[in-house]
Amino acid sequence: MHNAAFRAVGLEWTYELLEVAPAELPAVLDRLKAPDVAGANVTIPYKQSVMEHLDSIADDALRARAVNTIVNEGGRLEGFNTDIAAIRLALDEVGVKPHGANAVILGAGGAARAAAQALVGAHITFLTRHPEDAVLPGKAVGWDDPGAAASSRSADVLVNATPLGRREEMPLRPAALPQRGAVIDLVYVTGGTPLVRKARSLGLRTADGWGVLLSQGATAFQLWTGKPAPLEAMRDTLQP
Repeated sequence: MHNAAFRAVGLEWTYELLEVAPAELPAVLDRLKAPDVAGANVTIPYKQSVMEHLDSIADDALRARAVNTIVNEGGRLEGFNTDIAAIRLALDEVGVKPHGANAVILGAGGAARAAAQALVGAHITFLTRHPEDAVLPGKAVGWDDPGAAASSRSADVLVNATPLGRREEMPLRPAALPQRGAVIDLVYVTGGTPLVRKARSLGLRTADGWGVLLSQGATAFQLWTGKPAPLEAMRDTLQP
């Protein structure tokens, strides 16, 4: 997606995968300060641990306690969370205004906390495996809590912020889907995730991970280059 975007705007840049062992993280971040590096994306499991090595962090990324994009500004590393803006666009797509809405977020990691920042003003319940260990801006309940299914059924919006549901399994039972609300799945697979397909079959409004991926990528592109993202070139590389 990013290599296609660079070509579209005439930049001789490359976007490359860099696998990093935990002990290598500080040295790798030092390498990002080089003059020929514009920045990087950060994924699991480093969205939180990377923060202690950065020179500055955007306020919403601080509140989410997760960084997924780094910008090199003359040797200073700045941290951002582009998932937040992307999830806000997904909320617009499904017609959900956060203020006063009942929201259920599946998960308790960096993506879940980004979703919570996008949903500021909503009444948020997190469904997580270990609610007793979670430090989250909302109520946390366990997957097996007796009230969990009732919370998700009555939600105005359900956000799957876990990696679950890439194949035929769903992150929760179909009976626990919102009765009249919307579903946003941050997971993306060809043809739509089982969660999105089931929600659509029930007539619920949905947004899938392909749109979120494109939106967060476009924001990262703008941060790195200072140029508007060539959305069509980026979209053409995706396989929704």
